[in-house]
Amino acid sequence: MGMAVVEARHLAHDHQFHVLAIDDSIIDRKLIERLLKTSSYHVTAVDSGSKALEFLGLNHNNYSIESAAQDDISLIITDYCMPGMSGYDLLRRIKESESFKDTPVVIMSSQNVPSRINTCLQQGAQDLFLKPLQLSHVTNLKSHLFRSSTSNTRTHHQNNNHVH
Repeated sequence: MGMAVVEARHLAHDHQFHVLAIDDSIIDRKLIERLLKTSSYHVTAVDSGSKALEFLGLNHNNYSIESAAQDDISLIITDYCMPGMSGYDLLRRIKESESFKDTPVVIMSSQNVPSRINTCLQQGAQDLFLKPLQLSHVTNLKSHLFRSSTSNTRTHHQNNNHVH
């Protein structure tokens, strides 16, 4: 009976997109969490780029170690301006990794700086939202998630069709 409960929870969890949210401001982090959870996303929130890399298993190099997060994260949303590692630096590390290079990354910024926006988009960010995050932004995330999931499904099918 215990196994059936675990299996049922796992199945319910599979239907929920998992978002990794990174922001050094606890107020912004709580707002992001609340908006995403209200829209039925599973959210993991951390307060720095280095903690995000650790969660993803990318903290020492670009090859991820075995991590529960590896196949679980559907989207990453990060603040641009954080102490230690900026959102741009985090974006670069994610896009250079084998495990997460196809995971959509959205940058949030409190400043509307066109050169920053262009640089992030050129580096592979899916979008850039101006803070504070709003429900309309969360609605826009769905298009990135569905685009990503169909792309990942195609890649998964292609990989399964290859003889190893």
